[in-house]
Amino acid sequence: MNQHFFNISSSKPHFVSEPPMNGMKYLGFERIVLGCGNSHTANSGDFEIFLVVLSGKCDVKVNDKDFSSIGERKSVFLGKPYTVYIPPRSDYSIKAIGFTCELVLAKAFVGVKSDIPAYLITPNEVAAGKWGISNYSRTYHQIAVDDKHPAVKLMVGETFTPSGNWSTYPPHRHERHNPPEEVFLEEIYYYRVDHPKGWGIARHYSDDGTINFAEIIKDDTLHLIPKGYHTAVAAPGFTVYYLWFLAGEERVQIPYVDPDMRFIDQATKMIKNIEDNLSL
Repeated sequence: MNQHFFNISSSKPHFVSEPPMNGMKYLGFERIVLGCGNSHTANSGDFEIFLVVLSGKCDVKVNDKDFSSIGERKSVFLGKPYTVYIPPRSDYSIKAIGFTCELVLAKAFVGVKSDIPAYLITPNEVAAGKWGISNYSRTYHQIAVDDKHPAVKLMVGETFTPSGNWSTYPPHRHERHNPPEEVFLEEIYYYRVDHPKGWGIARHYSDDGTINFAEIIKDDTLHLIPKGYHTAVAAPGFTVYYLWFLAGEERVQIPYVDPDMRFIDQATKMIKNIEDNLSL
């Protein structure tokens, strides 16, 4: 099995991937599916967590703070998410209400007590927009990427890659800490596809050749990115979603584009200029 890329749909409703066992230094992933009325209780330990409600509705309690009846979308393809920040060394509980609730806990190992209290991010606070252009355009939800929604290390968002389009293109990496050119960040992608038979392809490679693969994206696929260039494409007829989250030396994104493909960024500017002029 590819240690960086695998489908988890056959696993139990509760799936966990954490460092150091998953080969990452900082990032962990936990997916929880709760039937109506069912609960999950835990402590965050040395991790800070963004709890992202993928679908359904739930009550969340973090220490003495209650976040009641959060979640409104029926799938990741129908609206923006509710998200709860859970600081390290915090007790928390989740209870599904109404119908089945599916959640992801995006985790970053911080090893220190955070002064940031638990807080809620509502759909109205989630920024949306478009990256790229033409057949490598995609839309995004920026859930928590800056000081408006603080964290020690963790950044999190969602991307929607439409039928036949490329995403995270041209490929980039963030494996060396050399600001302002590049900042070291690990990343995890959690993919969903809008049809049970839908698929896409993920490409992941590194300069030293230790990572070099293309794998089929299916619904409920996990992609661990400790280093290396990465990109993905949705097969025509399907939309590929991925929840992405990062943590590293600094809480800032400075992607380093594959030098062999930087000419594409120039083409992007040219195409945008043409489209803008045609729309006048």
